[in-house]
Amino acid sequence: MLIVGLGNPGKEYESTRHNLGFMLIDKLAHDESISVTSRECSSLVGRGVIEGKRTKLVKPQTFMNLSGQAVACLLRKIESESPINQLVVISDDLALPVGKIRIRERGSAGGHNGLKSIIASIGTDEFIRLRIGIQPEHPISDSKRFVLDTISRSERTIFEETIAQSADAIRTIIRDGALKAMSEFN
Repeated sequence: MLIVGLGNPGKEYESTRHNLGFMLIDKLAHDESISVTSRECSSLVGRGVIEGKRTKLVKPQTFMNLSGQAVACLLRKIESESPINQLVVISDDLALPVGKIRIRERGSAGGHNGLKSIIASIGTDEFIRLRIGIQPEHPISDSKRFVLDTISRSERTIFEETIAQSADAIRTIIRDGALKAMSEFN
């Protein structure tokens, strides 16, 4: 399995809403004792076994808008007739309320530049994605600034709980497939 968390590299982005994909990869890596430090295809990669399956945990270092380059490179290295079936992408989602997650087997980018880049680079939207909601209860005027703002103290606990739930969802996807995870977590 290729589990790709979307985010932006660099200390200034570490605690932003747009880096929830990286945060989930870090949580899985910690839980499974996997070191995500190898450099491959413009990404930080960790290899290990999760739920009995060989898994790569990936944090593209290309910045969000170019994530597809890293993902396409990594998919080319998978020795399988259909490597796309091995891909799970984790992203934040401004259309989902804070604390909610959604798993889908396919779909549009929904305005997310990282997903747009991946779809354009691999030529399909037929891959599993886990989206983590970041939509606030109040209207926002500048979505770019909002996703790149540091997570507030009041949101921190909610996101920690959501990341833990999302880690369980990823383990379910690996073990039982996306449909089972969708019925359990959506």
